[in-house]
Amino acid sequence: MALLRPFTALLLLTVLLSWAASQTPPLPLLQALRAQAPGSRGWRGGAASGQPLRYMLELYRRAADHEGRPRRGRSLSTNTVRLVQAASHGGQPWAGRWYVQPLTYHLGAQPEAEHLLRVTVAYPQSLPLPRGRLLCAVELLPAAEAPAVLLSPTAPSRHGWTEADVTPYLSPANGSSGGTLTLRHICVRSGRAATAAPPSPAAPFLLLFLNDTRSGTLPEPRRSRREAGTLLHDLPGYLRDAGGDKSDCSLRSFPVSFAQLGWDHWIIAPHRYNPRYCKGACPRLLRDGYHAPNHAVVQNLVHQLVDANVPRPSCVPYRYSPISVLMIQHDGSILYKEYENMIAESCTCR
Repeated sequence: MALLRPFTALLLLTVLLSWAASQTPPLPLLQALRAQAPGSRGWRGGAASGQPLRYMLELYRRAADHEGRPRRGRSLSTNTVRLVQAASHGGQPWAGRWYVQPLTYHLGAQPEAEHLLRVTVAYPQSLPLPRGRLLCAVELLPAAEAPAVLLSPTAPSRHGWTEADVTPYLSPANGSSGGTLTLRHICVRSGRAATAAPPSPAAPFLLLFLNDTRSGTLPEPRRSRREAGTLLHDLPGYLRDAGGDKSDCSLRSFPVSFAQLGWDHWIIAPHRYNPRYCKGACPRLLRDGYHAPNHAVVQNLVHQLVDANVPRPSCVPYRYSPISVLMIQHDGSILYKEYENMIAESCTCR
């Protein structure tokens, strides 16, 4: 049995969906995330750190609990948020008390199923210095000879940072050309003058609020025949070790750690995923709590009274809930995304 333990996490990936058919993919959330894992085509992500990571972690904690369940009454009003950092910086920013830094952002082409709702720029508005404060603003640099546009904060300041809406300016006439946006970060030191320039403030970054209309539709799995065969060969042994005695159909816990999978350096939150699954025999008398359809009730009666070759109804999930994931993407941007129907909440017999 000790030899099976290292394979427990991988075997669990097949229990829910591989039990019904050998060609069914592993846990859908893990299948979706695998396409974005290090080593997949085009992956350039690195270790996220600094203010962008802290900002997205705070956003995540406001939107979801420690298990990744979206909070009721969350204010995101969307299921996907992507953080985009500046692609280029210009010049020597410090000149006396003033800090002026042009920044260019590449919005990129969004997948067809992701509808862009709005774009905001997050920037430090007021930061403490050893001798005073650093007061900052952001300007939009339009195309051609048009004057710069000073952006007004549209969100309350959090830890000295605020947001400004740039959605109305996402057109070629307003400085957005070919998916590129150019801003200017301006700060001034207040208080007593220092002999040396302070460290440069963290650069502003964009937040893209998107609505993914796929509603939990996931990519087709890319699993080798050898991998599928190995997992299915080891599955009966795991089920015996886990206890194969029959009991009434019920919800079972099924935790998977992203650290076990070696994904914890690019999946920021949550640390664990517990999709849960339904297991057990459907009872002869299907209570109201099972929410079983009339067909399942009749099928149960036929099995008991008419023909035992007719199988009993199957124990399957009845209600699901979504999970929120914070991760580093292929291009190094940070993504918050809600995946629908990823956690089983109750069971039924069908």
